[in-house]
Amino acid sequence: MILFLLPAGDYDPTEAAVPWAALRDAGFEVRFATPGGKVALADPRLTDLGFSWLSPWLMTRRAELAAYRRLTEDPHFLSPSPYADADPAEITGLFVPGGHAADMRTLLEDATAQQLFARVFTQGLPVGAVCHGVLLAARAKDPATGRSVLHGRRTTALTSLLELTGWNLTRFWLGRYYRTYRTTVQQEVTAALADPAHFLAGPPLPVRDTAARPGRGFAVRDGNYVSARWPGDCHRLAAEYLDLVRAHEAGAVHRPA
Repeated sequence: MILFLLPAGDYDPTEAAVPWAALRDAGFEVRFATPGGKVALADPRLTDLGFSWLSPWLMTRRAELAAYRRLTEDPHFLSPSPYADADPAEITGLFVPGGHAADMRTLLEDATAQQLFARVFTQGLPVGAVCHGVLLAARAKDPATGRSVLHGRRTTALTSLLELTGWNLTRFWLGRYYRTYRTTVQQEVTAALADPAHFLAGPPLPVRDTAARPGRGFAVRDGNYVSARWPGDCHRLAAEYLDLVRAHEAGAVHRPA
């Protein structure tokens, strides 16, 4: 099974629903894990509350929101396991969506989730992460080296440009909503890498991809790991991750030494 790690809430609905739908439609079993085994819902500001006049640019788009509504009806979504109960022997892949509101910390700072991520990653199983989800990868330590599992890998994540733009647009009424931590995602992830050049920011002016045009998105694939920056990359990311899962089934994915 492919396991999605979700926080207690506040994740980005696009970043969870689009990859889930791609895997489900391809016939793969997807399960979910949350901190305490309770159902976790996406950030309500992205699904319902909105951002006043900025809503057309910052809220979840209609097609992706419909995919999220379908996700919330999935029986597996409605019966998640606690992180601690996830059986590594049953996991054939791992996916971590992002988000920026406060409850994302329940995933990113969870030692059990970090250890599970490291175990799956170092086994060479297909792993995907997007946006703040890449922080979990950066914080997951390879037990053989004590370094981040991303040390020696190429990756992307939410760029400082995207993160600070969202913050500056909304900080006067939403405060630090867009700033999960004082350090930007790009800064923390880059610090975990063997070389700062291994962080690939992608085009400076990102364009949202669509189901019909996934090529507009940006993703970085390195061995058994694929990453993306923001919700606008998620159709590309879903296609890349699905290809990675299929390649692993066919025995064509490099396993870490």
